[in-house]
Amino acid sequence: KACASECPSNVDIASMKSEFLYQYQETNGYSFRSKLFANNSKYNKLGSKFPVLTNFFTNTTLAKKVMGVATERSVPKLAKQPLSTWLKKHQSTNSKKTVYIFNDEFTNYYDTEIGKDAVVVLEKLGYEVKTVDHEESGRSYISKGFLKEAKEITNNNITIFKELISEETPLVGIEPSAILTFRDEYLRLADDKISAKKLSQNCFTIEEFLANEHANGSIDTTKFSNETKELKIHGHCHQKALSSTHASFSILNIPKNYKVTIMNTGCCGMAGSFGYEKEHYKVSMQVGEDTLFPKIRNCSTSAEIVAAGTSCRHQIYDGTKRIAKHPITILKEALS
Repeated sequence: KACASECPSNVDIASMKSEFLYQYQETNGYSFRSKLFANNSKYNKLGSKFPVLTNFFTNTTLAKKVMGVATERSVPKLAKQPLSTWLKKHQSTNSKKTVYIFNDEFTNYYDTEIGKDAVVVLEKLGYEVKTVDHEESGRSYISKGFLKEAKEITNNNITIFKELISEETPLVGIEPSAILTFRDEYLRLADDKISAKKLSQNCFTIEEFLANEHANGSIDTTKFSNETKELKIHGHCHQKALSSTHASFSILNIPKNYKVTIMNTGCCGMAGSFGYEKEHYKVSMQVGEDTLFPKIRNCSTSAEIVAAGTSCRHQIYDGTKRIAKHPITILKEALS
């Protein structure tokens, strides 16, 4: 999505690419690797039954070659337990305001701990956190041009959420590329355009939601640590195109002794599955070396790197061996 905000003419190349891929693949067929990446949520659901075995196998050279993944790349590891399993057992009893969590496919299977951090932060700040069974975001299908499947997911999610989500009960997401799909592609793919537009107006990244609540005076800032900490933010391309990195900056300034800086970085180079594909690995790393990697290497070792996107965090680690944290994890630590 970087093109949508960085192109001088604001041309949404990502949407054009998805449409082209759909038309081309409908005529010429879908490759094994495209099917694999597009259906990653389904395979992760199966693999999460045996996460240790799955993680070992997918990171072998043989598996990477079969999948068409660069052998130099580390494959994300499945969590021991999907977030959905934890959420079903978890009870939220606060009543200050109700929010619904969108448990996207990346947080559910890979970044479970970040999902738990989000729930903990919201509850400690007095919010009741609810969840319902819903579809994945459809991000992988859209990226790979599987628009028929993406349209079905879009319509199902709108049906599920349209009676639940409102200004009083917003939908909050953790992975920017997933939750912001409600604001972008869903508006074009949905059959029920009216419900899609209404829903899009009440869907927020967790940073946006907390920044708005803080601006309204609804967050007790005395709950946060007085510890001194230096934070460096790398903005996700979806944030830049459809939201703003200012929300991340805003909430990370709630702890009064945090020194927060937004790094002037472009795309990390991962771009969803692009950076994993064997023929794109070198280009992916070159993009990272353009601005992001050098700036992170120049950061003090005491500074914490912050990135909302799961792909960004993975790319940062592969390129610099620095661990980047989601903003909500930083806030959870400040509340501990």
